[in-house]
Amino acid sequence: MLSRTLVLKVAEMPAFKNWIKRSRLTQGLIKRFIAGEDVETALQITRQLNQEGFLVALDYLGEDTQRVEDAEQAANQYIALLEHIDRNGVKACISIKLTQLGLDLGMDVARRNLARVLDSACRLNNFVWIDMESSKHTQQILDLFCEMFPDYPNSGTVLQSYLYRTPDDLERLLQLGARVRLVKGAYAEPRNVAYPDKRSVDRQFKIQMERLLERGKEPAIATHDTRLIAHAKRYAAKLGLEKSQYEFQLLYGISRELQKQLVAEGYRTLIYVPYGEQWYPYFSRRLAERPANLYFILRNLFRK
Repeated sequence: MLSRTLVLKVAEMPAFKNWIKRSRLTQGLIKRFIAGEDVETALQITRQLNQEGFLVALDYLGEDTQRVEDAEQAANQYIALLEHIDRNGVKACISIKLTQLGLDLGMDVARRNLARVLDSACRLNNFVWIDMESSKHTQQILDLFCEMFPDYPNSGTVLQSYLYRTPDDLERLLQLGARVRLVKGAYAEPRNVAYPDKRSVDRQFKIQMERLLERGKEPAIATHDTRLIAHAKRYAAKLGLEKSQYEFQLLYGISRELQKQLVAEGYRTLIYVPYGEQWYPYFSRRLAERPANLYFILRNLFRK
């Protein structure tokens, strides 16, 4: 089985990346994970998901912005997205990355752009998830989130169970009273930063999930692992939580039957719906999570 690190390295090869973007053979796979490149398509998909009983978090894809004007434009896009959501009456919040808003250009740039987005979300009575990114950004993301949360309680953030530091970060956020989305983690991280094996990551996820269900505010359990989902259901029931008091979050295009089952059982279920022209980094991380997709692509890439 290919490792996540190897898959991500292959995905960044220029020839491979160029072929992925241009080949007709890969378009179906791309559309499975990405809800189009424009907001109209994303809203159409959101409306359909709402009709099926799902909540939605819309993500205008982009990260690692290197120019101040691009970071400001990304904030403008999110403000416009919030207005689109309000006008169209769909049930959707937004999910953003701070490097897209200029984190690599300095905390002041990111703070200024994030405040603009959060102000708009407050005005429109909406919610903003601040995504987690690679470990080199974790401290800055959490510091900025914790700094701004008291003024913007309409926001939440994400923790990755595979990082060694996550138990301490979880305690910090629980004491703050912020909403937390717990994920396993999709970035290639060194062994001195993150657990390298699935068994350890799953064990940490389970432990952290229990803490989150015990003490968290509307906990968000973000996994497609059916064993962990089943454990979350049992543990929440043991704690006496209603199905509406916590949330399962799943990715657009993955485990559709599981998603439908959760809604049918009455669980609050949110689908993370990414869209936009800068979809490739997100797409490559989905490949790394499911190497079978990469095998399919490589087979076609080298077929004579």
